[in-house]
This record gives sequence, C-alpha cells and structure tokens, in this order.
Amino acid sequence: MTKTKDKSAAALPLNSILDGDCVEVMNSLPAASVDLIFADPPYNLQLKGDLHRPDNSHVDAVTDHWDQFSSFEAYDQFTRAWLKAARRLLKPNGAIWVIGSYHNVFRVGTALQDAGYWLLNDVVWRKSNPMPNFRGKRFTNAHETLIWASRDEGAKYTFNYEALKALNEGVQMRSDWVIPLCTGHERLKDANGDKAHPTQKPEALLHRVLVGTTNPGDVVLDPFFGTGTTGAVAKMLGREYIGIEREAAYREAAAARIAKVRKFDREALTVTTSKRAEPRVPFGQLVERGLLRPGEALYSPRGQVAKVRADGTLIGSDVRGSIHQVGAHLEGAPSCNGWTYWSFRKDGMNVPIDVLRQQIRSEMN
Repeated sequence: MTKTKDKSAAALPLNSILDGDCVEVMNSLPAASVDLIFADPPYNLQLKGDLHRPDNSHVDAVTDHWDQFSSFEAYDQFTRAWLKAARRLLKPNGAIWVIGSYHNVFRVGTALQDAGYWLLNDVVWRKSNPMPNFRGKRFTNAHETLIWASRDEGAKYTFNYEALKALNEGVQMRSDWVIPLCTGHERLKDANGDKAHPTQKPEALLHRVLVGTTNPGDVVLDPFFGTGTTGAVAKMLGREYIGIEREAAYREAAAARIAKVRKFDREALTVTTSKRAEPRVPFGQLVERGLLRPGEALYSPRGQVAKVRADGTLIGSDVRGSIHQVGAHLEGAPSCNGWTYWSFRKDGMNVPIDVLRQQIRSEMN
C-alpha cells in the first residue's frame, strides 16, 4: 500500500510519496542510492493571459503557481539546484530522464552538461493527438523532448536494447516515439470532474522508459511526482519508486491511484535480454557433457563437414581450431559466429548447435 510520508524519513523510503521541496527532500536521502530518476519539472511556459478556442471557449492551460518563475535566471537557479541534488542520489551507473518543451528543454540540457551528466540521447515524443494551435500564428506544438543522460561519462547504464526492439516489432527502437496524450479513462479527474493535474503524462511513455532503462527491483525516483504516473508504472513493472510532491492534492490523487495498481507477476516482468548478457558457455562444455561426442560431424550451411575433437576444437580437411575459426576459414571471412554457423544431425535433420548451448543455459538459470 502506498504511504504518504514527510521529508524526515531517515532510511531510503521505498514506495512512498514524500512531502516537501524536491531539493530539500533529495538532499535528505542517502547518496548513490537510486538507479534512475525520471523528472518532469515545471516548464516555465510563460503564458500571457488566458487562451481561448475559435468558439471563444476557455482552454484549460497550465497556469498553476508551480509553473511560474520571475525570470529565466530564477528558473535556471532552480534547475541547477534540483539537478545537483538529483546527481548526488544516483548510483555510479545511474541515469536520468528529463522531459520538457521548447520553453525549457534547451536551458535544462545546458544545465545537465554543466552539472557533469553525460548526455546519451534526446528522444522526441511525438503526440498523435496534439492540442491544436488555436491562434493560428505558430505551428501546432505536437511534440515534447526527453533527454536521457548517465550520471558520469563512461557509466555502465542500463539499456535493454533487445526488449525495446521487441516492443517495436523486432525493429531497432528509434529516438522518435509516437504516443498519444493522456486522455480517456487514464486521465485522472478531481471531485469536480476537472483534470486532477494539467500535465499528466501517459503511462505508455513511462512504460517504454522503465522497460528500456531499468530492471525489476531497481529504485526509480521522481522529484516532480504529480499524480504519480511514474509510481504507478514502476509498481506494475516490479520497480521500487520514490515520489516527491509538495502539492497535497496531487499527493492524495497519486496515493489513491497507486493503491489500485497490481504488480505484474514475475514471469510477465521478464524481458528479452541481449545474448551478450547471457551466461557464457564454451563449446567444450557440450563435449564434456556428452551432448556432442568426439568424432561427431558438424555441418556448415553449405554442407561442408568438420569433426568434433575431445578438447572442443574442430578439424576439417585443411583446417583446425575453434568453431568460430574453422567457420571463418571455410567462408573466407574475417570472423564467424560458430554457434549459428554449425549444425549437428538428429533424426535425419540438421539442428543448430546453439540449441545445445541454450539447453545448458537453461540449467544455469
């Protein structure tokens, strides 16, 4: 159950919403304790007066006090302060996502680099259902920008490349994401039926961020928690979350929302991983385990034959060496993935030797 705690919490307050100024609260938490930060700070929209549609109906724009700053200098001071506090909280291989619009994202990008973060990507969130430009004096503002940065240059940050590729129907995930605005049943409403928060982000956006750049059990902090989209998605995906929010109405809405969320089961949380992250299995283990026997023939895609030796090497008519070396020699190539190149015969069929490697890996896991 989500609990609302005050900023005096001493230990790392997992799965809690903390009340207070984000800089003060972050400075009270243990250093190097967070895996990922997702930040949706005030955009400093600089709106001048009310906005109306062509039929003169009022547009519910962001006019809240928390988005108003006296000057660009004041906004920059605020940005530098919270980014400094956030960086102290990140683990050495931690990372941060910051979302913004053209009003603030360029200033935030500069502040990130000045603070020592290492920029990894900027991602364009293209809204499939953007709000029109009612005055007709500018382009329709149909996107926002997310900046993804590691705490330090050279950090071994989490990037689940294969999982993101699987989300994108087997195609490498690009840096332009088409996701609709938060509408319909997902949009939280207050007791009067109005938006509980003017800039609630869609869960689909956070799902992609967390699946792609965190692992189950990781700690995700959101210093501008709002109505808790980060916490709701983190809970579903088996991540721990910490939210910071100074507005009582938002904290209450977020706590009620997250309390209704059910965590996915362990099997559902498993994502596609890179083969490089899987346990290493030397070809010789297949021979030691009796899955392949010394003298047994392996076949190339073109029907060339090499025989297995007792030490896990292969011997062909004019070459000997590892499964990779012999395959590369036969193909006249500088390198070869022997696991996918060679097959053995079973019941009259050619079976890739990688099937045997996966059998051993499943036993390891």
